[in-house]
Amino acid sequence: MRLHKIALVLCAVLAVSGCVTKQTYDKEAQLEAEYAALNKKLSAELSGDRAQITQLQNELKVTMVNEILFPEGGWRLSPKGEQTLAKIAPTLSNLPGKQVVVQGFTDNEPIGPALRAQFPSNLELSSARADDVARYLTAKGVPANSISAQGFGEARPVANNSTPEGRAKNRRVEIVITAAGRP
Repeated sequence: MRLHKIALVLCAVLAVSGCVTKQTYDKEAQLEAEYAALNKKLSAELSGDRAQITQLQNELKVTMVNEILFPEGGWRLSPKGEQTLAKIAPTLSNLPGKQVVVQGFTDNEPIGPALRAQFPSNLELSSARADDVARYLTAKGVPANSISAQGFGEARPVANNSTPEGRAKNRRVEIVITAAGRP
């Protein structure tokens, strides 16, 4: 009998803990609607720019390969890169309660001799690229307290580095938009 009561209490606790409150559900549904609207707006602004927009559960990610933003082997934005970012800067500057994280990535190829003196590894190069994008977006009105930059170097490839096409996909910048305070 005692074991039966313990089992019933345990089942009740599990049933209650598996449910979310209406308030939590409504908040998540509102957040999802905000990201869907933002996705639609950014997609329209970037149409034709070969940028990919991915909507995940608690974030929106804009991925641009380096050739859109930087000259070959460079870390300062090209005029085309500035034009591309200028299209989305007004939207990114008006996102109350959101955090904008610029993430830089590289392939696994060693840095060439021209850049090696300034950037000893791909990590530093990817950080410089992310910093330059964040600096530009801040200059275009994205609040400095809502933007940050991170470099990951070759640590998070999205394609195989054994082909030129794969390496090109890995040399990228991602602009990740999340609710402030979320990881």
